[in-house]
Amino acid sequence: MNIQTPDWVKDAIFYQIFPDRFAMGTPEKTYPNYWQSSNLQPWENPPTLQKYKGGNFWGIIDKLDYLQDLGINAIYFTPVFQSTCNHRYHTHDYYQIDPLLGGNYAFDEFLKQAHQRNIKVVLDGVFNHVGRGFFFFNDILENGPHSPWLDWFKIEKWPISAYNGALPANYASWVNNRALPQFDHSNPQVKEYIMQVAEYWLHKGIDGWRLDVPNEIEEDGFWQEFRDRVKAVNPDAYIVGEIWTDATQWLDGTQFDGVMNYLFTAPTMAFCGGDRIVLEYVEQPCYEPYPAIKAEEYQQKIEKLLEMYDWEINLTQLNLLASHDTARLLTIAGDDKKTVELCTLLLLTFPGAPSIYYGDEVGLPGGFDPDSRRGFPDEPLWDKNLFNYHRELIQLRHQYSALRRGKYQVLFAKDDIYIFTRTLDQQKIIVAINNDTQAQTITIEIDHQIEQILFGDGTFSCQQENNQNHLTVALNARSGMILI
Repeated sequence: MNIQTPDWVKDAIFYQIFPDRFAMGTPEKTYPNYWQSSNLQPWENPPTLQKYKGGNFWGIIDKLDYLQDLGINAIYFTPVFQSTCNHRYHTHDYYQIDPLLGGNYAFDEFLKQAHQRNIKVVLDGVFNHVGRGFFFFNDILENGPHSPWLDWFKIEKWPISAYNGALPANYASWVNNRALPQFDHSNPQVKEYIMQVAEYWLHKGIDGWRLDVPNEIEEDGFWQEFRDRVKAVNPDAYIVGEIWTDATQWLDGTQFDGVMNYLFTAPTMAFCGGDRIVLEYVEQPCYEPYPAIKAEEYQQKIEKLLEMYDWEINLTQLNLLASHDTARLLTIAGDDKKTVELCTLLLLTFPGAPSIYYGDEVGLPGGFDPDSRRGFPDEPLWDKNLFNYHRELIQLRHQYSALRRGKYQVLFAKDDIYIFTRTLDQQKIIVAINNDTQAQTITIEIDHQIEQILFGDGTFSCQQENNQNHLTVALNARSGMILI
């Protein structure tokens, strides 16, 4: 079939924001429904599971200059709707932006200013489960078997226990967490409610949906209808699912445009980080960026990944190195900045849309949740070299279309050396990685001349013998180069 994906995603650099922790600001004028808590955790303190730091959309508006300077042109937010937890996966009202974030007024102002800068906005759709305070479920807590909304959820027997862990919950919930009752998606009203929520925010102007645990909604035709309804409102809307493993069944062109591409994350960390990867931070999540691998195995895993999906899908995958669900890259790498740099180089030269988890670009560390959700640091605490490394690579990706849309071909993969090319029409770019702790010099045959180094601090020479171009690259220890 002819698979179609949103064209803008192929040119996007995403920035993932956890709203409570990115920036806190105040509106310039008083407006309805703005409430500032008197019980916030100090911004610089280590985060806890339950406390709020008070990040909001006014603060994010203040950071738009920063994001634009970095080269960001798309933002993915973890949930922003009214909720009773700092990560906001416990939805109370899908039609209200959380008041601590500034409410709908602040979001509308943010959306307007982001779009004025040509920055796309993707929201998190948590449509598998809700919070206990969600009105339809709360009515059941109040009225028991007399509630008119019983068939919106999977009530098993009475009495239900939403708060007392000593008693059985007696209703279906996500991973048996009674704080997160699951919808009954076989109910046509539930399905229609979710579809209307998705349409509402698209009409408000958002540019797409990231779907939380969509594999757990197994109702036949659900995601096909979701795509049809979303694309009817905005044909260019992006639909990206949180699938950590093989996503073939969802990436057939009738459901999602891409997934969070942990199948890229894992081998990239295993190759660049090697034995430096701190196992305690990667053995629990299921993306398994270990054990250490060499370039030959990295090539096999990457080529297999690119062969799994249609090329149109590959160009709209959401590629990432860390997220709110993982430890941070720097911490996973045992604070080894070279691992971070090499992973970032591979991320920003790979087919698909790169996604940077807020703070990774300035060296923000963090272990498992809640530590991976620290407050964004003040500028004196930034790793400026790492920031400039990200910004330079992002600018190159924007400048050269081959890095965004070009075909991907491995030229050399042995031990710690990995070299590939991105080719689009007459634009040919070579990316060379040396993960060895010693400098290396490699000569390979290529079908074109190399003119200059775009990125990196090694050297190269190009000679022609018998109508064949021979490229010699001298790579510093644990470094990379981009040549054109």
